[in-house]
Amino acid sequence: MENKSLTALVSAFSRAYHAEHNQIKIFDDQLARQLLTDEEYENIASNMSQAIAFFQPGFAGSQEQALRRIVDHQLSPSPLGRAAFAEQALAVAATLGARQYIVFAAGYDTFAYRQPEWAAKLQIFEIDHPATAADKRRRVSALHLDAPSNLHCISADFRDPDWQDRVLANPAFDPALISFSSLLGISYYLPKDVFKQFLSAIASLLPTGSSIVFDYPDEQTFTSQAGERAQKQVMMAARAGEPMQASYSYSELEQMLEEADMLIYQHLTPVEITGQLFHAYNDSQPAHKITAFDNVNYCLAVKR
Repeated sequence: MENKSLTALVSAFSRAYHAEHNQIKIFDDQLARQLLTDEEYENIASNMSQAIAFFQPGFAGSQEQALRRIVDHQLSPSPLGRAAFAEQALAVAATLGARQYIVFAAGYDTFAYRQPEWAAKLQIFEIDHPATAADKRRRVSALHLDAPSNLHCISADFRDPDWQDRVLANPAFDPALISFSSLLGISYYLPKDVFKQFLSAIASLLPTGSSIVFDYPDEQTFTSQAGERAQKQVMMAARAGEPMQASYSYSELEQMLEEADMLIYQHLTPVEITGQLFHAYNDSQPAHKITAFDNVNYCLAVKR
């Protein structure tokens, strides 16, 4: 966390690769490629394709075919699926009255720079660790993109007890406004007690009717019953210096949210994610089908 997030960079790479190589997309992030330098993009591509023996032993094919297989099978399902789920839910929330969009651990998220017309009524808050936030600002500046007038960037380390004060200190933030918060890719890397406190802290900032969307690893993630991809993802995260630390059963998560005064409004399992979010892409690419990541569920919760 002291340096720019490696997992965030790989997520940006997977969104960029998917957007560049497909006409019909699970999630279209047309700016992700621009945030990466050519050297970074090629280095990630090369490192991943050379790791085909780790991801899929016995694979036979070219380096480009190996890269496509790794991206579609291992790298992109979670970044694409959770982003699609979150932004679809955000659009509904905005229609129902949400006026603030809070992106926790924003990483290299590009929503603010490609926001649709309906997002103009939202105030967007990107909150991230100072190192990653500074790196993103540098990349955006290099692209000479105009900062949207409704975007507000807040540097905060969620391990510090004063991160809430940093949010409340932002003059654009209004704790009385119904808000939509995304916590994508966060639950994996926090101990259970810390994630529970984090959910409660976020809920305490928001009024009734606000919602939170996040992805989380299920209770089999760290067991021998986990899917092969999930087991390898655990190893990859550890090697990147960002080890996964917790997993949750549905009942455990439900109880945790109830204690934060929140109720589960929508919940998708991998089979449901593939059927609801990936079907159009899979119909268009029968030779390169993508299935939702093993042992990862999506959740949308609403504050009661």
